[in-house]
Amino acid sequence: MSAMRISDGVEWAVHVCGILAAVPGGRGVPGARLAEFHELPPAYLAKHLQALSRAGIVTAGRGAKGGYRLARAPSQISLLDIVLAIEGAQPAFRCTEIRQRGPCPTPPSACRTACPIARAFHDAEIAWRAALAGVTVAEMNRLAIAEAFDEQRIERFQGWLSEAMQ
Repeated sequence: MSAMRISDGVEWAVHVCGILAAVPGGRGVPGARLAEFHELPPAYLAKHLQALSRAGIVTAGRGAKGGYRLARAPSQISLLDIVLAIEGAQPAFRCTEIRQRGPCPTPPSACRTACPIARAFHDAEIAWRAALAGVTVAEMNRLAIAEAFDEQRIERFQGWLSEAMQ
């Protein structure tokens, strides 16, 4: 079974927001350090951090306590917010009215409403967006810690984060 294709940038942005959710108030993490954490290309991640910043998901500060931080509480940032920041608001499926082409075209007068194919994709998009809107960065972090972190990994992460904020 094929999966819907979401850009790598969305995955990266969600992971970065998860890291930033652990940053104490008033502190930030430099973009290069965020890229280093998952061995991502810094320039490419920087482009996505800028998109997150334009969308009001992260802010960037300068100086000794500079770097990126979440612009609002992790419980107020949904996965849909991140997807829209990185991918844009355009729907995944865009009908091109292919039914009006070929040797047996449907006349324009019969195409005043969306066809069953377009309606099915539209309905799926609405459900997909609603599902992502219902999941927050805070919830993702809670699940990730419960499923993949033991005490030693938590300590390593906290050590890395302390060093990254310096």
